[in-house]
Amino acid sequence: MLPAQITEFAPAKVNLTLHVTGQRDDGYHLLDSLVVFCGIGDWVCACSAPSVDLTINGPQSHLLTNGNDNLVLRAARLMAVDRGAVLTLDKHLPLASGIGGGSANAAAALRALSRLWDMPLPDTAAVLLLGADVPVCLAGIPARMRGIGGKVDAISQLPDMHIVLANPGVEVPTPLVFKSLASKQNQPMPDPLPEWADVADFAQWLATQRNDLEAPARAHAPVIDTVLAAIAAQPGAMIARMSGSGATCFGLFETGWAAKQAADAISAAKPAWWVESGPVHRGQPEIS
Repeated sequence: MLPAQITEFAPAKVNLTLHVTGQRDDGYHLLDSLVVFCGIGDWVCACSAPSVDLTINGPQSHLLTNGNDNLVLRAARLMAVDRGAVLTLDKHLPLASGIGGGSANAAAALRALSRLWDMPLPDTAAVLLLGADVPVCLAGIPARMRGIGGKVDAISQLPDMHIVLANPGVEVPTPLVFKSLASKQNQPMPDPLPEWADVADFAQWLATQRNDLEAPARAHAPVIDTVLAAIAAQPGAMIARMSGSGATCFGLFETGWAAKQAADAISAAKPAWWVESGPVHRGQPEIS
């Protein structure tokens, strides 16, 4: 008997690096990015039903609609064929914030429906139709993402670490950031990637890499400078950098306690910001 309800976690996707290495004739940008997922995210629940439908709740649900362009519904319709399900999205991640919330939700919906209906996941080419970040979010593990998002290679040697995410509530349009890039032909990360002894070694190496979208995003939204400075000022912060096209920024910490203390301090100083802390997943997160 197939299960009546499936719940999947949709963790935030964090681009620890984001090197823009080229642009195709069709306009798609080529990337080389070190991507991790963390214990901060949304939840997607799927229940059997006659047709596909979506309900959205949670603290970040007020700006999200269940129209035809919603990625959860698009993912469900990619899987559905002649089946139905009621999906519930419990939304905690801010929208359009550079941490792949929509892509993570779509990936969680695909995983949930695959389990609910006992059917295989779509292939990478089909998943890419939902967005460049959806394949890596579907994998849900530390990975090197290359090309337009379809080449995803697992990274197994990641050290234990914890993360703080902070978003000032300013939307930074991704197309504008890419359009503002000074150069779209930049160096990729080294190949192969090194092996890191611990989180301090990892953070030291990470500081030699880049997010090529950070400079144009900061020019568009100078408050990102304030976010980065707030994270960098926290005791135990090993690096502060922007994720994706912004405006969410991250800091890496050795312990969960240090990350929690930092998040609490930033929240106290900037109560209007969205700030969370959690562990960085070294593998597939547990499914509840």
